[in-house]
Amino acid sequence: MGIISWIIFGLIIGAIARLLRPSVPGGWIASIIIGIVGAWVGSFVFEHILGPAWAAGWSFKGIISAVVGAIIVVAIYHAIVSKKS
Repeated sequence: MGIISWIIFGLIIGAIARLLRPSVPGGWIASIIIGIVGAWVGSFVFEHILGPAWAAGWSFKGIISAVVGAIIVVAIYHAIVSKKS
């Protein structure tokens, strides 16, 4: 995917993660970053568990793995922040 596709994909995945977990920090730029990082994490996890077909980008499987990855990223963020307080 090109950089514009990654940004759009990240925004969509970040928005979905924000809907599923309303405590996602920051604004739309944070949503893009969480979405992109979540896509990387999700594709890594699902590729190693279920095979490379799950890292398919703009497919239904790719979106599911990216959303799960974004939720994992948000959970890790909250775990780190809660330990600091």
